Amino acid sequence: MNESASKQILKGLLIAGVIALAATSPYFALSLSQNINKVLRNKKQSSRKESRYFKSAFYYLKRKGYLIVEKKNHRIYIRLTEKGKKKAKKFQIDDLKIKKQKKWDGKWRIVIFDIPQITRLTRDALRGKLKELGFYRLQQSVWICPFPCQKEVDLLRQFFGLDPKELILIEGKIAGDQKLRKIFKLA
Repeated sequence: MNESASKQILKGLLIAGVIALAATSPYFALSLSQNINKVLRNKKQSSRKESRYFKSAFYYLKRKGYLIVEKKNHRIYIRLTEKGKKKAKKFQIDDLKIKKQKKWDGKWRIVIFDIPQITRLTRDALRGKLKELGFYRLQQSVWICPFPCQKEVDLLRQFFGLDPKELILIEGKIAGDQKLRKIFKLA
């Protein structure tokens, strides 16, 4: 089973919601991979070898209960189950990166979170992900980054099931930020 193809299928279906294909198509796997590539904005055409990986990955995901396949009006509709959505979101979180700007805009992005003691595992996982994304810890629940990260923080909030009061992003300038500039190697 090709993990890359599975990842692409899950992420593509998470973005698209549902993919519909002609039920009579003998080129099901090729059509599926091309539809997934379109959704993921990957311009390259799928090869026959790649379509075999997609077919194998597709049937694996179906067996594992990540996909639902329904036939209606001579079309096949493929969508994610709840289990599939969770797996796809995990792939999104695993692949998450903050794009570094060539020229810093002078603004700091500060993430503050207040997660109850009961959900310590969530707190620890969030801290680990913020560190992995390149944030610097100012205090236990206060992290800072010099680059735009609104989408990434929103995705983390959604993934960890936090509301906007539990995970806050503040953007602005900080007086006396020389130490932080050194940490992030900014001019």
